[in-house]
Amino acid sequence: MTASMTAKEPSFRESVDLMFNRAVRLMDLSPGLEQKIRVCNSTYTVRFGVRLRGKIETFTGYRSVHSEHMEPVKGGIRYALSVHQDEVEALAALMTYKCALVETPFGGSKGGLCIDPRAWDEHELEQITRRFAYELIKRDLIHPAQNVPAPDMGTGEREMAWIADQYARMNTTDINAKACVTGKPPHAGGIQGRVEATGRGVQYALREFFRHPEDVAKARLSGTLDGKRAIVQGLGNVGYHAAKFLSEEDGVKITAIIERDGALSDDNGLNVEAVRRHMNATGGLKGYAGATYTENGAAMLEAPCDLLIPAAMEGVINLSNADRIKAPLIIEAANGPVTFGADEILRKKGCVIIPDMYANAGGVTVSYFEWVKNLSHIRFGRMQRRAEESRSRLLVEELERLSADQNLGWTLTADFKERFLTGSDELALVRSGLDDTMRTAYQAMRAVWHGRNDVEDLRVAAYIVSIGRVAATYRSKGL
Repeated sequence: MTASMTAKEPSFRESVDLMFNRAVRLMDLSPGLEQKIRVCNSTYTVRFGVRLRGKIETFTGYRSVHSEHMEPVKGGIRYALSVHQDEVEALAALMTYKCALVETPFGGSKGGLCIDPRAWDEHELEQITRRFAYELIKRDLIHPAQNVPAPDMGTGEREMAWIADQYARMNTTDINAKACVTGKPPHAGGIQGRVEATGRGVQYALREFFRHPEDVAKARLSGTLDGKRAIVQGLGNVGYHAAKFLSEEDGVKITAIIERDGALSDDNGLNVEAVRRHMNATGGLKGYAGATYTENGAAMLEAPCDLLIPAAMEGVINLSNADRIKAPLIIEAANGPVTFGADEILRKKGCVIIPDMYANAGGVTVSYFEWVKNLSHIRFGRMQRRAEESRSRLLVEELERLSADQNLGWTLTADFKERFLTGSDELALVRSGLDDTMRTAYQAMRAVWHGRNDVEDLRVAAYIVSIGRVAATYRSKGL
């Protein structure tokens, strides 16, 4: 919980349970099956020592498995001082529902290490990561067929490469060793498009929402994404890519960016790339010359806008500020940024929330593609790309021949020819698969949202779809 929350505020884990309860009340599940889906199967806590700077430092880490209705289980590992068991278990539960909603064949898991990654240099962080991985690998809590981690807050490609290498060292004859973890660098068995996948998924989620005028009207908005004003909270991996793609490709104006040390605002729209460069160089937003700086960043969440994109920590929109939020549409790019109590207040105000379970599922979707790539031992596009180009070239050449023979006088533009004659490479296929996944998942939620009088929002619709799929899997196992 954030410091600004009141005593009445439920914890993140309690919020997930309360949202689960809202959905299951509308479903026909036996009490036993409902409880089986709700509870976390297991949580492993490890405390390990690493000799650093002349002494032994002890670290505490977690790996939680919420549901094994499908295996392997899937979920990121985060590095943060705020990591604790309840948070990891809540995130594992969200992973179960998220995977079910976007139809990736995984159960839900999550991991965390209580550490400030900025307090250690790269070599020290590698030693810590490898020892944490060792503790999990020897208990099959990292394994291509049982438990597959990914990056989360405070981790990235580098840490995933270390974990994959540690697994390979401990399992020298496992041909599928690279599939033990996703989010690796492309040169180490990763996949093109994984780094930006969650941010790209946020973009595709918003595009799909705006394809339905009836849904847009529920948020008291109209038209397309073009020209909409957005506030982004958190310019980490997810927030940066979401803001970048929405501003560069969809015409969205990023009117404010909120970070740890304050907020930047500009009614004409911020240059996301320039802000990111300044942040990387200075460690914060302060001192950026191209916009108005406000030290109280949290207050900017309450500024007028069309879209609010919380893309950092859980619980940033809570009982203490929900009634002052002016955004008619919130898309949860982070996990659990809106607490249960705040969700109630915002719904009564008519705010539409595109839930985290759906909105930030881009990461696990592309992780699934990476896992499949590692198991198949071939990059996507390798077999069909040139065949696609050859077929396209035949069509173009025939059209140009017909034009010349019939003296039609028309020619294909160079830009069209170039795009049409380019076969799908790995990145194009990843984006296509992600776009299709986000569209299909939204349509499943939307069918419940619009098809039942007792479902008043997208979050409950998402839970009903995902819990229903988990329940169907358990029933097929004889439970």
